[in-house]
Amino acid sequence: MTDQTLTVRDNRTGEEYELEITDGTVRASDLGKIGKTEDEPGIAVYDPGFTNTASTRSSITYIDGDKGILEYRGYPIEQLAESSTFLEVAYLLIHGFVHENLKSLMQGFRYDAHPMGMLLSSVGALSTFYPEARAITDEEVRHDQVVRLIAKMPTLGAWAFRHAQGKPYVYPDNDLSYTENFLSMLFKMSEQKYDPDPRLSKALEVLFILHADHEQNCSTNAVRSVGSSDVDPYSAVSAGIAALYGPLHGGANEAVLRMLKRIGSKDNIPSFIEGVKKGEERLMGFGHRVYKNYDPRAKIIKKAVDDVFEVTGVNPLLEIAQELERIALEDEYFVQRKLYPNVDFYSGLIYEALQFPPEMFTVLFAIPRTAGWLAQWIELVDDKEQKIARPKQIYTGARTLDFVPAEQRWA
Repeated sequence: MTDQTLTVRDNRTGEEYELEITDGTVRASDLGKIGKTEDEPGIAVYDPGFTNTASTRSSITYIDGDKGILEYRGYPIEQLAESSTFLEVAYLLIHGFVHENLKSLMQGFRYDAHPMGMLLSSVGALSTFYPEARAITDEEVRHDQVVRLIAKMPTLGAWAFRHAQGKPYVYPDNDLSYTENFLSMLFKMSEQKYDPDPRLSKALEVLFILHADHEQNCSTNAVRSVGSSDVDPYSAVSAGIAALYGPLHGGANEAVLRMLKRIGSKDNIPSFIEGVKKGEERLMGFGHRVYKNYDPRAKIIKKAVDDVFEVTGVNPLLEIAQELERIALEDEYFVQRKLYPNVDFYSGLIYEALQFPPEMFTVLFAIPRTAGWLAQWIELVDDKEQKIARPKQIYTGARTLDFVPAEQRWA
């Protein structure tokens, strides 16, 4: 027997089982053989939140949380943010227009509709405009949908932004880059040609690259779970948007801004820190489910903050943020708990400097993450080992009760 095995002894029966170890994992189906009889099911793994359960083999994103490493298909995120473009990272070069019927859909939303709700609905609606998208095993058809989705997301996001302001929609400009185009569709007014500041478009490019993918997070897991039913990519990506809509996933940078504004000034930081240590306050934007070191994306964003503020002027909240970071990296209380700044700590400051309202922050997350969702979806479709998602449950309710007709229940 190879040494790449795990020997498990079932103390209930005295039987031993040899489980093969591959890539540091054992198959749940092999565990399911332990203790299995005609009358009893085998052992199952109880893992709320999938904290130590691998659902797929993936070659897209690599993370080493202890060392603070993030790579896309082997390329360090630092190199990509410095030298690449978002479209290169997404392996696509795209310009495109949104179906005109979607404009009517947008106009049907209330003036105060949340931009993420509008994005969720409009992406789901795309599946009705492109029924051929259901042919998910046809590589040519599949490629067309991937191109369409990445091309249309900035337009849909920009239109949701302008809808809330009562402004007319701006169409894409093929002379502009991906991020320049997005800025144009957001902010163009009466000028003949919108000319964005290159420092702003570069900063947005960096943010898009940093948010393009991040392994099997909540929204990616949602895309894969829904995609496992062989649904079209528009519906699968809509599931990702819905998951990202939740404040525990996509709303972290908005929570950071609220925290900084509540602190108000550097003078109030000591009392706030004391409240954190007593459990009365939460230090938002620090710590991460995966990273137990400095989030590599946070280091890159700090440079983007400086570039943006050169154009827009320094946000007074920056001074508070920098002092919080200094304390968190030096104070033993936070050092012991490995509470390093994460990607959300500074991104909200950039978005606010670019004049985005907080409700748009998650839309700005969803646009680049679409590239990662689609890469994960394609990998899922091509993976012959994948099955329709169907987690086990541990039943804790009553059993074998006798039904009593309604007229007899109160007799």
